[in-house]
Amino acid sequence: MGSLPYADVDSTLRAIAGQAEGFGRFAIGGLHGPLFPVTTLADDGPGSLREACRRPGPGWIVFKVSGVIQLSSYLNVGSHKTIDGRGERVKLTGKGLRLKECENVIVCNMEFEGGRGHDVDGIQIKPNSKHIWIDRCSFKDYDDGLIDITRGSTDITVSRCYFAQHDKTMLIGADPSHVGDRCIRVTIHHCFFDGTRQRHPRLRFGKVHLYNNYTKHWDVYAVCASVEAQIYSQCNIYEAGKKKKTFEFYTEKDPVWRLSALFE
Repeated sequence: MGSLPYADVDSTLRAIAGQAEGFGRFAIGGLHGPLFPVTTLADDGPGSLREACRRPGPGWIVFKVSGVIQLSSYLNVGSHKTIDGRGERVKLTGKGLRLKECENVIVCNMEFEGGRGHDVDGIQIKPNSKHIWIDRCSFKDYDDGLIDITRGSTDITVSRCYFAQHDKTMLIGADPSHVGDRCIRVTIHHCFFDGTRQRHPRLRFGKVHLYNNYTKHWDVYAVCASVEAQIYSQCNIYEAGKKKKTFEFYTEKDPVWRLSALFE
């Protein structure tokens, strides 16, 4: 076996690259790029997160400030980027991150809260993005989803994240007609869904591995599958409140409909 691409990284900062479990395990983010320090909470301009994200080439983005960044529009994240919130406390509000046609992205130790507007998600992953790891982030109160993974995006891990104060938490697979989502593969592990109403996740097509998650007091269902969905649910805790239905199966009107879901 050849050496791993992250074998010689700085163990004090970049050692997380390539350390995800599950389908996103090959995400190395901006491992081979320079450090981009964020020095202002401004939405744009010199030293801002937006400026760092649009720089060409790989980059490892770190923060020298704590506080709230009010985004006026989606923040587009390109390939080979790490947004590393360790060491500071940074919250994104107003809008969220958009990972569009990109690969090798890591987002860790960030807060997302209060996203407003039509189709505004905390992190929106579409189309055709891959090798993505979202780790140790918190998500609350967006007008659409907290994390949406659709339109052929795959090889993604969501780990150790906190979800609260929300309705439609996580959508995986766009709609019953989008057969291109058959390629989707997502791992979700060690996450806490704290009273969010539904979609932990909601899956069409694709494959999802859920393990060691804690889902508490949902209001519609905990997990939903339809249209060729394949879910492996392993060692999770489901603590029901008033609503007792844990797993939901939806039959959707589509000529390619076929459901294959496995729960353990």
